[in-house]
Amino acid sequence: MTSKSRKVGELKVIKKGKFSDSGSGYVLENGVEVVDTFAEMFGMWVGRIMITAENEKWANVAARTACGFASSIIMSPAEAGIEGSILAKETPDRRPGVLIQLYHRTRPDLKNQMILRIGQCVMTCPTTAAFDALPEAKRRLKVGWSLRLFGDGFQEREIRYDRTMWRIPVMEGDFRVEERFGASKAIAGGNFIIMAEDVATGLEAAETAIAAIHEHPSGVITPFPGGICRSGSKAGSMNYKLKASTSHVFCPRLKGLVENSEVPKAVDAVYEIVINGLNEQSIRNAMAKGIAASVQVPGVLRISAGNYGGRLGPYHAYLKDVLKLT
Repeated sequence: MTSKSRKVGELKVIKKGKFSDSGSGYVLENGVEVVDTFAEMFGMWVGRIMITAENEKWANVAARTACGFASSIIMSPAEAGIEGSILAKETPDRRPGVLIQLYHRTRPDLKNQMILRIGQCVMTCPTTAAFDALPEAKRRLKVGWSLRLFGDGFQEREIRYDRTMWRIPVMEGDFRVEERFGASKAIAGGNFIIMAEDVATGLEAAETAIAAIHEHPSGVITPFPGGICRSGSKAGSMNYKLKASTSHVFCPRLKGLVENSEVPKAVDAVYEIVINGLNEQSIRNAMAKGIAASVQVPGVLRISAGNYGGRLGPYHAYLKDVLKLT
């Protein structure tokens, strides 16, 4: 299948109905099928951290390190990701910055992860500082207040950049961290699934989608490695006592072995883009950007989404509605 050369944001649905092999949904003008289904999302708590440094390199090093081992709350200690870069003129200390988001089920768990990741991954990184990036949040977590003890009595509280900061002596000089960080209710689990004729095509489409989603900071993160998940999961297991196991209906190798496979015959690669966001609309907008970008890649055959029949979470992003945002 080939794709017409179209700009992102010009998707056009030409018909609705059943697909040739299985399922039903919408067919775009370039021939890509979009399943009539929805992404199921659930609530979590989020903290948003602004990391600054002497240059972009070290701000990004700290951000990437702080977001390590945080792809899915199923087995990771948190979910985290980079939202985007910030110009020096937009940060409190007028240095280059990076926004990251950290998610957890409860506020105490979120606070603990913020303390651990700022303390171990940001404070240890050359030239960095850490600021709260949810100043309007009503809930405030004493993250910097807890980290101050690392100063072993030599720490100093100060008002700087119109914020309450702690100045902690380190071998390089001082690490500055804001005393309190905001925590807000947010949404996790937004997603869409890219089905392509081969791995090279699917990976190109997924990378294109991630680039579009993160072109500008927009209140969302994509927590999986590079923003892309190749091992989507389902709740529970058919054979073992597990919280989650492989989403067998989306595994190309199993399409001839399971009755309810969601994978078309011509598809040999499937990638999932998972999106967490500060609110539901930011996730829907990110889904729209990602889908619109991914379907421009020749060899992308179908777009779908993952859900649990409405049992997991109360937030549902229907692909038919997301298409209207492109």
